[in-house]
Amino acid sequence: MSLIADMLLVAGALAAALYCMVLSRRLRRFTDLESGVGGAVAVLSAQVDDLTRTVARARDAASTQVGTLNAATDRAEAAAKRLELLVASLHDLPEPQADQPEAEAPPEPYFIRNVDLEVTP
Repeated sequence: MSLIADMLLVAGALAAALYCMVLSRRLRRFTDLESGVGGAVAVLSAQVDDLTRTVARARDAASTQVGTLNAATDRAEAAAKRLELLVASLHDLPEPQADQPEAEAPPEPYFIRNVDLEVTP
């Protein structure tokens, strides 16, 4: 009886050793840097670094553009204030009197076709 138990114990140990070898090979292939998850992790790490640099450049460009936009907004506000003053000063002008003749309006633009010029195809 003990001989059978010893044989079963040795068979179990051999089966466990074989199972460990198979798992070890699978794990080695899984973590391989060329084709396994290790390679995927390395590629993703490089992509994250590239993305971080791109985001930093975009942030710098955006802050530069914000400064330019603020300057343009300030200039536009100053121009709007000047225009408001000009419009307000136009309200102070006297209105034309009815007894004063108005200036002649400029003639409407018109087109004269040159009849002397002939176009040949």
